[in-house]
Amino acid sequence: MEYSKVIKATFIERPNRFVSYCEVNGKREKVHVKNTGRCKELLIQNCTVYLEESDNPNRKTKYSLIAVEKGDRLINMDSQVPNKVIYEALKSKKINLPGIDEEITLIKPEKTYGNSRFDIYLESKNKKAFIEIKGVTLEEQNIVKFPDAKTERGVKHIKELIEAKKDGYNCYIIFLVQMNNVLYFTPNNEMHKELGDSLIEARNNGVQVLAYDSLVTANSISINKEIDVIL
Repeated sequence: MEYSKVIKATFIERPNRFVSYCEVNGKREKVHVKNTGRCKELLIQNCTVYLEESDNPNRKTKYSLIAVEKGDRLINMDSQVPNKVIYEALKSKKINLPGIDEEITLIKPEKTYGNSRFDIYLESKNKKAFIEIKGVTLEEQNIVKFPDAKTERGVKHIKELIEAKKDGYNCYIIFLVQMNNVLYFTPNNEMHKELGDSLIEARNNGVQVLAYDSLVTANSISINKEIDVIL
């Protein structure tokens, strides 16, 4: 997935979840943050960030923050992009889902099941499947974790996937790590142990828990390779 009109900037501050201020070509600009997570370890004063300029003259903010430099690592922090990356990877057959051996005949973004709307629904000749996708931006010593804040919604989705699996669907939780060169993925039990426990319950009930890292540049992100999941 590629962005257009990306520029380099300096992060100044983030007064709330949706807005930050950045220095762009020597000018202080109000910038939309495309990630409502805390991201406190990423958005540090004077760090280098990358912004996408909008062509919409009616927008309140001219720029959206999409990526940040953390040391030598470039991290995409656009929470809207993981679904697109996984969708593209499935369409281009860069992902082979365990348990689905036949060619996929239908891939559809967002489908309701029970009280949840899962990110992707797909079908092959003999299988029907739901996929829930989570973007990962939290990294500590090359280990990546999710979530960076409590997510009751995330737990609810996992519980619904367990029920869908019992109803005969193939079910997957895919963590898209929005960076590369990491060791493995593990749930952030210090932040939200219930989510980690729910992932173990899901795996024990036949839900596949997968993680992939990404190739990230200032103006693009694409799937790289599967990484280990340690629950």
